[in-house]
Amino acid sequence: MRRAVYHGPLGPLTLTEEDGQITSLGWTDQPGEGSPLLDEAVRQLAAYFDRRLTAFDLPLALGEGLKADIRRAMVAIPYGHTRTYGEIARDLGVPAQVVGQGCGANTIPVIIPCHRVLGATSLGGFSAKGGVETKVALLKLEGAASLLI
Repeated sequence: MRRAVYHGPLGPLTLTEEDGQITSLGWTDQPGEGSPLLDEAVRQLAAYFDRRLTAFDLPLALGEGLKADIRRAMVAIPYGHTRTYGEIARDLGVPAQVVGQGCGANTIPVIIPCHRVLGATSLGGFSAKGGVETKVALLKLEGAASLLI
């Protein structure tokens, strides 16, 4: 397992790589042995937070089955846009609560943009450090503030 830290507006974010894929992004400062992939991930995060990148291009560990389907649905939400748990649930043929659980279990937030998934009448939750305030900050960064309920 290799790690690199990006220091940005949300504080330190530790990226982890295993077997040539990004496996996690956490709100910690845990440096480790880096890699070219992690260097690229840090570069892309910096560009994202500078508003120069709207779509990440990194190999991601999506998991398998429904977990992977939910993560792919999140990745498909364009920068500056949102979808609801219910909309994704309808597409996948599962209850909205399952989509919410999948968002909460996302190990690569920001890059897999679970912050772009909202409740039908609320912001929904956000399991990363700072909770919903961090979700709002990410949506504002992307210019999606007008979409906030």
